[in-house]
Amino acid sequence: MKIRTVPYRASCLLAAFLFLATALAHAERPRIGLVLGGGGARGAAHIGVLKELERQRVPIDAIAGTSMGAIVGGLYAAGMSLEELENVVATLDWAGAMSDEPPREDLSFRRKEDDEKYPINLELGLRGGELLLPMGIVQGQRLDLILRDLTVKVSHISDFDDLPIPFRAVATDIERGESYVMGEGDLARSIRASMSVPAIFAPAEIDGRVLVDGGITANLPVDVIRDMDVDIVIAVDVEFPLYAADELDSALAVSEQMLTILMRRETLRQIDTLTEQDILIRPALGIFGSGNFAEIVQAIEPGVTAALEVSERLEAISMDAIQFQEHVSRRAIPRATTGKLAFVSVSHDGRLAPERLVSQLAVKPGDPIDTERLAEDAAHLYGLGLYEQVGYKLIQDNGGTGVEFQTRSKSWGPNVLQFAVSLENDFEGSTAFNVGTRLTKTGINTRGAEWQTDLQLGTEPLLVSEFFQPLGGESRLFIAPRIDLQQFNLNTFVADDAIARYRIAESKFGFDLGTGIGGYGEFRFGAFHGTGRARVKIGDPSLPNIDFDTGGTLARLRFDTRDNAQFPRSGIRADLSWTQWLPALGADERFDTVEAVFDGTWSRGKSSWRLGVSYATSSEALSSIQDFFPLGGFQRLSGLARGEISGPHAALARLVYYRRVGESAGGLFDVPIYLGLSAEIGNVWQSRSDISFDSALANGSIFAGLDTVIGPVFLAAGFAEGGGTNYYLFFGNPTR
Repeated sequence: MKIRTVPYRASCLLAAFLFLATALAHAERPRIGLVLGGGGARGAAHIGVLKELERQRVPIDAIAGTSMGAIVGGLYAAGMSLEELENVVATLDWAGAMSDEPPREDLSFRRKEDDEKYPINLELGLRGGELLLPMGIVQGQRLDLILRDLTVKVSHISDFDDLPIPFRAVATDIERGESYVMGEGDLARSIRASMSVPAIFAPAEIDGRVLVDGGITANLPVDVIRDMDVDIVIAVDVEFPLYAADELDSALAVSEQMLTILMRRETLRQIDTLTEQDILIRPALGIFGSGNFAEIVQAIEPGVTAALEVSERLEAISMDAIQFQEHVSRRAIPRATTGKLAFVSVSHDGRLAPERLVSQLAVKPGDPIDTERLAEDAAHLYGLGLYEQVGYKLIQDNGGTGVEFQTRSKSWGPNVLQFAVSLENDFEGSTAFNVGTRLTKTGINTRGAEWQTDLQLGTEPLLVSEFFQPLGGESRLFIAPRIDLQQFNLNTFVADDAIARYRIAESKFGFDLGTGIGGYGEFRFGAFHGTGRARVKIGDPSLPNIDFDTGGTLARLRFDTRDNAQFPRSGIRADLSWTQWLPALGADERFDTVEAVFDGTWSRGKSSWRLGVSYATSSEALSSIQDFFPLGGFQRLSGLARGEISGPHAALARLVYYRRVGESAGGLFDVPIYLGLSAEIGNVWQSRSDISFDSALANGSIFAGLDTVIGPVFLAAGFAEGGGTNYYLFFGNPTR
């Protein structure tokens, strides 16, 4: 036993010595903090700096970031590898991330109707007679879901010191005018707050504070990293440089310079606090734009180069390969969240009953945890049009993981105004111009009632008001009483000769019972009663003015699966309606009309083909001219004037081709441009026996179209067989 005691004790002493030496080595190593400044797309240079720090085996013990620096720093601190981070930056649809529009398939059918009829990208609130504006052009819906997906592995961590690398995000408290440091809470929300550029992104509300981009008060937060108990600071400055005198050639340039000066002053103050042992890295990005997200990958390599330029300084604080591997391995890299959902809940601040919102969700308790499906459900709730933002959060409770969807009602709601402008000018004195608005009152009751009122002024004035009341529970049934007042022009014929243009004024009251069909369709059945008057506007003054009464029943089935209401690339719109005029409900005569519309789009690359077919017919030869079907106008027999022909029977088929030209700038205000042409064939007939292919009129058009913030705009030339030509300036949807 004694023979073995000496070497055993010696081995223990040796192990203790090695442990003490390692501990002393670690204790003597200075703690290193990394500061990543804001700079928009220029902030991709941070990835290049991190790549070189890892290559040179420089340990990072804490990170503080502002704006784009908060994105890069926060994701890296949460355990994302540089390869993953570079892939995110390279493949992310930045233009889409800076938009609130959910995929159109996520919109409810009613919101799809809003999207088509009122395409102007502006929504105002109306409260107490006061107009309210959203707090930003972008509410950050898509960006929030993207950040939530990227940080889902650490969604259960509320203390940012418990992340693989301790982290701080810096924002600006816009109410107090001071920086606000976030070291706990929701990581995705904190990053989102740090990059909320005022007037572009709506502020984020955290801890009762209204927060915007941290770059306003602390674009390079050196003092924040100091407070994280570090010994050496590595600061990466990617701010845009000041313009030279010859570059200050516009009011916009001068305004940008003023903002840069204000931000730069604080950044320089922070830089002045750096000591001799600290390291400042300034990637040579030149005039690479802060908003140049389309080429963001190009900013990575300058970060690598800038870090290489201070290699001697970095070498002094680097580790050997074994030490660095041990340092990295001590980080608690989170694993993907797995398992099944223990519960599904919705937290919201509106009047709608929570169970109605839960019924809209596809995920249920017991389903696998799938962040893609959770994001789809959040987008679907957002598509109801009731909220300025909808997110989700995974929650640990009673040993299980569940999901809570979190909604925030529109700060400018619950009453919102939408707008539309339509114009058709043929450059020969014939112009139709309308300006419309839709007021939608939501939050009326817990069952999700809405009251919509449309007001249109111009060539075709109208006032339509409908109260939409779901019947409760998970049922898709609804009732919808409505009133409809409108005026429009209609040409009348004897044989094939136009004899007059009438001005029709009509008022109706109706009551519908219907059901929604998923988020893509609706079926209604209802009854209506009304009165009207037709006055001769152009034509023989001896022609009679007509007073009429209407009444009957209506059945209507509609579908809309298009990905875009104005320039779709896929999907269909279909509308089938049957109206029965009944004297028992007030009509002057008994007859039926059937209208059918189909419009489908298919695409390949930048090219799209759109096939449209419509047919309308009456069961009797009508004497009620107010119920005739008009044709003529852009893509409705383009060689004819707007509404030039009408009759009790009408048919139209068109094939439209259009191609997006030019490359997308990938920016927030990108305006797609299209070139296209159409072939059209159709006519109206005074008798069903006259309907034939031989009597159909062939027309066509060539056009240029823009998908603008005020809706589609077309400049077109229309051609009719026999040589007729029309030229158009057209605002609005030509298929309506």
